[in-house]
Amino acid sequence: MASFMVTVGISNRHIHLSQQHIEELFGAGHTLTRTKDLSQPGQFACEETVTLVGSKGSMPGVRVLGPARKASQVELAATDTFKLGIKPPVRDSGKIEGTPGLDVEGPMGKVHMDEGVIIAARHIHMTPEDASKHSLNDGDHVRVVVPGVRGGILEHVLIRVSSNYALDMHIDTDEGNAFGLANGMQLEVLLD
Repeated sequence: MASFMVTVGISNRHIHLSQQHIEELFGAGHTLTRTKDLSQPGQFACEETVTLVGSKGSMPGVRVLGPARKASQVELAATDTFKLGIKPPVRDSGKIEGTPGLDVEGPMGKVHMDEGVIIAARHIHMTPEDASKHSLNDGDHVRVVVPGVRGGILEHVLIRVSSNYALDMHIDTDEGNAFGLANGMQLEVLLD
């Protein structure tokens, strides 16, 4: 069976904001403050944080990721949803139609998101060249082998292809903890 190796990155809860929401939360004309580049080209962690407010509770210190997007989106691990009292679906990033919303508080204001809260589907980013090399297409799904004492097989891992991507696998903190994973580990992707 053919396979290839991919580096895993574990994503903590975070929020992507539209420019309108950035200004409502942090002040008119505000631009995000880059603190660290992320694995995907042009993506970065910001100095700015917000508080998420759901029906059961709040979650302060949620990191904003940049750059600004056309629509705001919150990505949580399933464990986070219990504290907030919401039940978001597992979705590919950007597919927020019909998802629950919540309130977001910043230092200069508060916004209500009617939708946009998801549990991000586990996925592998890759370039068109990577996809061609492994006979994969955007939207395909693969299996990924996790070695070790808590190892197993991650099923239904979404393939995302774009010339703006770099080869990297993303899972959330719940998945990382369940499988005993750490950022930077190499995992084997199975090609059936």
